[in-house]
Amino acid sequence: QVQLVESGGGLVQAGGSLRLSCAASGRTFSSYAVGWFRQAPGKEREFVAAINWSGSSTYYPDSVKGRFTISRDNAKNTVYLQMNSLKPEDSAVYYCAAGPYSSRVYRNFDYWGQGTQVTVSS
Repeated sequence: QVQLVESGGGLVQAGGSLRLSCAASGRTFSSYAVGWFRQAPGKEREFVAAINWSGSSTYYPDSVKGRFTISRDNAKNTVYLQMNSLKPEDSAVYYCAAGPYSSRVYRNFDYWGQGTQVTVSS
Protein backbone atom coordinates (compact mmCIF):
# COMPACT_ATOMS: atom_id res chain seq x y z
CA GLN A 1 0.00 0.00 0.00
CA VAL A 2 0.90 3.66 -0.39
CA GLN A 3 0.23 6.46 2.06
CA LEU A 4 0.13 10.02 0.73
CA VAL A 5 0.31 13.37 2.50
CA GLU A 6 -0.17 16.68 0.68
CA SER A 7 1.34 19.96 1.80
CA GLY A 8 2.13 23.42 0.47
CA GLY A 9 -1.34 24.89 0.17
CA GLY A 10 -2.21 28.35 1.35
CA LEU A 11 -3.64 31.73 0.44
CA VAL A 12 -2.18 33.62 -2.51
CA GLN A 13 -3.11 36.55 -4.69
CA ALA A 14 -4.26 36.00 -8.24
CA GLY A 15 -1.23 35.69 -10.47
CA GLY A 16 0.86 34.20 -7.72
CA SER A 17 2.43 30.78 -7.39
CA LEU A 18 2.38 27.81 -5.06
CA ARG A 19 4.17 24.49 -5.06
CA LEU A 20 2.30 21.55 -3.62
CA SER A 21 4.08 18.46 -2.41
CA CYS A 22 2.80 14.92 -2.11
CA ALA A 23 4.94 12.86 0.21
CA ALA A 24 4.54 9.12 -0.13
CA SER A 25 5.47 6.16 1.97
CA GLY A 26 5.65 2.57 0.82
CA ARG A 27 8.44 0.69 -0.86
CA THR A 28 6.53 0.30 -4.12
CA PHE A 29 5.86 4.02 -4.62
CA SER A 30 8.20 4.36 -7.57
CA SER A 31 6.08 1.92 -9.58
CA TYR A 32 2.90 4.01 -9.24
CA ALA A 33 1.53 6.72 -11.42
CA VAL A 34 0.42 9.82 -9.52
CA GLY A 35 -2.35 12.25 -10.22
CA TRP A 36 -3.50 15.53 -8.76
CA PHE A 37 -7.19 16.32 -8.42
CA ARG A 38 -9.01 19.24 -6.91
CA GLN A 39 -12.45 19.81 -5.49
CA ALA A 40 -14.12 23.07 -4.61
CA PRO A 41 -17.18 23.24 -2.33
CA GLY A 42 -20.27 22.20 -4.24
CA LYS A 43 -18.22 21.17 -7.28
CA GLU A 44 -17.26 17.82 -8.71
CA ARG A 45 -13.77 16.46 -8.37
CA GLU A 46 -11.63 17.74 -11.23
CA PHE A 47 -8.53 16.25 -12.80
CA VAL A 48 -5.51 18.54 -12.61
CA ALA A 49 -2.40 16.61 -13.65
CA ALA A 50 -0.91 13.14 -13.90
CA ILE A 51 2.54 11.66 -14.21
CA ASN A 52 3.69 8.15 -14.98
CA TRP A 53 5.95 6.06 -12.79
CA SER A 54 9.21 7.34 -14.26
CA GLY A 55 8.19 10.96 -14.71
CA SER A 56 8.72 10.75 -18.45
CA SER A 57 5.09 11.39 -19.34
CA THR A 58 2.72 14.04 -18.02
CA TYR A 59 -0.80 15.12 -18.82
CA TYR A 60 -2.86 18.21 -18.05
CA PRO A 61 -6.34 19.42 -18.86
CA ASP A 62 -6.69 22.62 -20.83
CA SER A 63 -7.75 24.50 -17.72
CA VAL A 64 -4.25 24.32 -16.23
CA LYS A 65 -2.03 23.55 -19.20
CA GLY A 66 0.83 26.01 -19.42
CA ARG A 67 0.37 27.12 -15.83
CA PHE A 68 0.80 23.94 -13.78
CA THR A 69 3.66 21.47 -13.87
CA ILE A 70 3.72 18.05 -12.25
CA SER A 71 7.01 16.37 -11.45
CA ARG A 72 8.31 13.61 -9.24
CA ASP A 73 11.44 12.67 -7.40
CA ASN A 74 11.25 8.97 -6.69
CA ALA A 75 14.41 9.07 -4.61
CA LYS A 76 12.54 11.38 -2.23
CA ASN A 77 9.19 9.60 -2.62
CA THR A 78 7.67 12.95 -3.50
CA VAL A 79 5.52 14.34 -6.28
CA TYR A 80 5.18 18.07 -6.84
CA LEU A 81 2.64 20.33 -8.44
CA GLN A 82 4.04 23.72 -9.36
CA MET A 83 1.18 26.16 -9.87
CA ASN A 84 1.86 29.49 -11.56
CA SER A 85 -0.39 32.31 -12.70
CA LEU A 86 -3.02 31.23 -10.24
CA LYS A 87 -6.61 32.28 -10.74
CA PRO A 88 -9.47 32.50 -8.25
CA GLU A 89 -11.12 29.55 -9.99
CA ASP A 90 -8.11 27.44 -9.00
CA SER A 91 -9.26 27.64 -5.37
CA ALA A 92 -10.01 24.16 -4.10
CA VAL A 93 -8.77 21.36 -1.93
CA TYR A 94 -6.02 19.62 -3.86
CA TYR A 95 -5.51 15.89 -3.53
CA CYS A 96 -2.77 13.65 -4.77
CA ALA A 97 -3.49 10.05 -5.67
CA ALA A 98 -1.51 6.99 -6.69
CA GLY A 99 -2.54 4.22 -9.02
CA PRO A 100 -1.23 1.55 -11.35
CA TYR A 101 -1.15 3.78 -14.41
CA SER A 102 -1.43 7.42 -15.37
CA SER A 103 -5.01 8.50 -15.84
CA ARG A 104 -7.32 11.49 -15.74
CA VAL A 105 -10.10 9.43 -14.14
CA TYR A 106 -10.23 9.45 -10.37
CA ARG A 107 -11.51 5.88 -10.04
CA ASN A 108 -8.30 4.58 -11.60
CA PHE A 109 -6.35 5.73 -8.56
CA ASP A 110 -6.24 3.50 -5.50
CA TYR A 111 -4.63 5.65 -2.82
CA TRP A 112 -5.47 9.20 -1.80
CA GLY A 113 -4.08 11.83 0.49
CA GLN A 114 -6.11 14.02 2.82
CA GLY A 115 -5.81 17.13 0.69
CA THR A 116 -4.38 20.61 1.06
CA GLN A 117 -6.35 23.84 0.71
CA VAL A 118 -5.46 26.34 -1.99
CA THR A 119 -7.19 29.70 -1.94
CA VAL A 120 -6.56 32.33 -4.61
CA SER A 121 -7.85 35.83 -3.93
CA SER A 122 -8.56 38.54 -6.48
